[in-house]
Amino acid sequence: MRLTKFILPLLLCAIPIAIGTFGFTTTEKKDHWKQLFNGKDLTGWDTYIGPDLDDNGKPINGNPIGLNNDPRHVFTIVKDNGENIIRISGENWGAISTKKEYENYHLQVQFKWGALLWGQKKGKKKDSGLLYHSVGKYGADYGAWMRSQEFQIEEGNCGDYWGVAGGMADIPVNKKSETEYVYNPQGALLTFSQGSKQGRHCIKNGDAENPTGLWNTVDLYCHGDTSIHVVNGKVMMVLYHNRQLENGQELPLTKGKIQIQSEGAELYYKHIKIEPIDKLPAEFVKQ
Repeated sequence: MRLTKFILPLLLCAIPIAIGTFGFTTTEKKDHWKQLFNGKDLTGWDTYIGPDLDDNGKPINGNPIGLNNDPRHVFTIVKDNGENIIRISGENWGAISTKKEYENYHLQVQFKWGALLWGQKKGKKKDSGLLYHSVGKYGADYGAWMRSQEFQIEEGNCGDYWGVAGGMADIPVNKKSETEYVYNPQGALLTFSQGSKQGRHCIKNGDAENPTGLWNTVDLYCHGDTSIHVVNGKVMMVLYHNRQLENGQELPLTKGKIQIQSEGAELYYKHIKIEPIDKLPAEFVKQ
């Protein structure tokens, strides 16, 4: 009995080693996420604010408020249920942008709408946007944003595509009207850009946005020249051959900074994180 008392614990300690020897040990998946918002301040981000606009969206003067100059506190950190989050007032058009460039990644962001609307956006849908592969000079589009691809964040239209200041992509679509095209994975592959017949806007397929006031999760997958817009777990569209128009020449657009817009509406962002990927999720590409 005394021997059993001492041997049994030794045997129990040895069991995990034996299991590992025969290949049954389970390994935890490594967490490769990098937090882009540290939960305290905007370290790692720049702010850029365009010119003041009148209620018709016309510049009052041509002078941008500029880089890392935010006199009206458009971009601030506030508390929500005890958690620090980013508030974007929307009072001026502009963006926060990462100081670093990224490529081949999965980006995840959570957002919810506030109540305020400003200028030409009063009485309209609340609007913002996640701009990726951002390159070139600040203020290239409407004096507020860099050249980029836009994952639209707008009430009822989350997941749409806009080519910003020369961004362009090929998207399979069905034609809805003379000026509207809707993503369809089995549709005709057409080019969307400012100079194309289709224009620079493509409408997402379906709707997955939560009611105003609730948090939404958006996922952006970028690998090579392909990108995928996902809202609350549902694929909104897949874009192919991401590229840009530079001095009349089409060039690849597969990496760049990430911008989050201020565009006339109050909203909040949190849990902004990114991880590297070596391929696109098969289940999303198939859709």
